[in-house]
Amino acid sequence: MEHTSLKQWLISILTAILFLHTGIGMANALPTYHILPGDTLSVSVWGDDSMQMKDLQVLPDGSISFPLAGRVDAAGQTSTDVEHAIAERLKTYLKDPKVTVIITATSGSNVYIVGKIAKPGPVPLTGPLTVLQALSVGGLFDKFADTSNIKVLRNTAQGTTIFPVNYDELIKGRNLGSNIELLPGDTILVP
Repeated sequence: MEHTSLKQWLISILTAILFLHTGIGMANALPTYHILPGDTLSVSVWGDDSMQMKDLQVLPDGSISFPLAGRVDAAGQTSTDVEHAIAERLKTYLKDPKVTVIITATSGSNVYIVGKIAKPGPVPLTGPLTVLQALSVGGLFDKFADTSNIKVLRNTAQGTTIFPVNYDELIKGRNLGSNIELLPGDTILVP
């Protein structure tokens, strides 16, 4: 009996270690969110109630304004990056400021569906989203839609990149490489 309970105890410990290790690995594998224009932030400085701003929207140029810190670039940064940037600027006025930035809304993370589809418009990008997943949100195609000639338009620093998508092939399980993961600001054009 003693041998059996020791064996069960060891199995429990090993299972817990494996679970903990797997959980840590998965947490490290999650992508870090980068702030986008249109997102809403809550910024506060610990110990100073006058230094709190809720519902602070990131402007189209990617910046926010915070008392004493002035204009701070937020777009493309993580919340931790913005905390550090504001804290650095506040050091002129406060001794060792502790800044907290919380992303309260990700309104800047949208993809758009336009064309011959039942529900055109923005689709919130709350996590990884593929073309097929976005099209399923858009509803039925118009009877005149050219589903073999759908395009994803992506604006980059080099210009607009076009990704062809043949929906008819995708739903047959072919040409799956065209079912790309969408990025904020992508537009799906259904001709």
